[in-house]
Amino acid sequence: MTSVPHLPAHLQAVLLEAAAPVARSSGFCRRRSKLTAACFVQTAVLSWWQTPHATLGQLCQMAALRGVAITPQGLDQRFTAEAATVLLVCLQAALGRTLSRTIAVPPLLARFSAVLVLDSTTIALPDALASIWAGCKGRVPHNTQSALKCSALLDLSQGSLVGLELGDGRTQDRATALQAMPVPREALRIADQGYWSLRVLAAIADGGGYFLSRYHPQTTVLREGVRLDLPRWLAMQEATVDVAVTLGLCGGLPARLLAIRVPSSVADARRRRIRAQARSGGHAVPARTLALADWTLLVTNVPATLLSVAEAEVLRRLRWQIELVFKLWKSHGQLDASRSAKPARILCELYAKLLAMVLQHGVLLLGEQPFGQWCLVQAAQAIRAMIGMLAVTLESLPLLQTTLDHIARVLTTIAPPPKRRKHPSAAQLLAAPTSSSLSLMPMGRSQGPPL
Repeated sequence: MTSVPHLPAHLQAVLLEAAAPVARSSGFCRRRSKLTAACFVQTAVLSWWQTPHATLGQLCQMAALRGVAITPQGLDQRFTAEAATVLLVCLQAALGRTLSRTIAVPPLLARFSAVLVLDSTTIALPDALASIWAGCKGRVPHNTQSALKCSALLDLSQGSLVGLELGDGRTQDRATALQAMPVPREALRIADQGYWSLRVLAAIADGGGYFLSRYHPQTTVLREGVRLDLPRWLAMQEATVDVAVTLGLCGGLPARLLAIRVPSSVADARRRRIRAQARSGGHAVPARTLALADWTLLVTNVPATLLSVAEAEVLRRLRWQIELVFKLWKSHGQLDASRSAKPARILCELYAKLLAMVLQHGVLLLGEQPFGQWCLVQAAQAIRAMIGMLAVTLESLPLLQTTLDHIARVLTTIAPPPKRRKHPSAAQLLAAPTSSSLSLMPMGRSQGPPL
């Protein structure tokens, strides 16, 4: 079985210990109560982890497992702004340590010390929470004032959640602190256009790391000192292109420009999406952007001897794995759903569920399979079925380790995804990264491998 060092101690530190220091300073505990801050956290996190749509009655059953008898009405009164503060502190404690494992990885990923994927997801919140988490304030006056943006950095090689940052929903992707997180030497960072920054890419290269990113159409490209008119130049090229260029008006960042021509149906779908986004934002679409829709354009500083065009396209498509994690959190963890209409309880529920998902990600590392080579939903369901056992063994380190050993054995039974011809799975792509029938098969924005 796969070993995840410090996982039992980590679970105990977050669920048993993290709440105590802020129990009184937050205002949650103003007098002696059988429902301590730690027990409240355990009740909320474990209940919604086990049953994302748990009722107050089901939360009370979890409290009973933790040794506290409380009525649904009494528990409902504890969902306050102060309780949300306690849960947020516990969530921050969970994010303060990166859990890791060591497993054999596919050869393509093994070429790098880590393969880091950066992306974000946004969760809409009631307007009453706008003073805590500000939304984008769209054209519709209601239900747009508050939102939470979760930015995450995932290591595809080992599956570790390297970083998670919470911010206002209106915060731009490239403003996240994870954007500036140093990339280890010989590690590869993959990010989409929302994180485009020549300064950041240059810092990665200067530190001995590698980057792979979608090309931003407003960036100047120089080849041998001459500025390229990309649409016109690409029109004269073959189906795939791999050339040395420098990026930026002053040509300050050496890189490889990789281009893959897409079928007309894919290009037309891209142009429709670009025009729709432009209409929604009330701005015109540059003709250059529409012309470049005929190509998938990537830039990287990984040497050609280490990464081919086909392999770069495989790695770009593996970015979908972090989208699957977000989908798991939202669709199956129900991060953006609540049975309540009370803002304070909704905020408590969001923090508790997000903490549950972070802890679940650590438990998922007990599985022996690399991310993308098993069904995350089945694995999460297997873990959820054993939350009751985890609840009753939480205080005993040996018993908790035994529970985790049981979970690890169950995770070994999760079958790999079936082979697919039209939309190959990550396992298929990694098994044949240079096969043109797989790696260069264009994938639209919404055509990633299903969970």
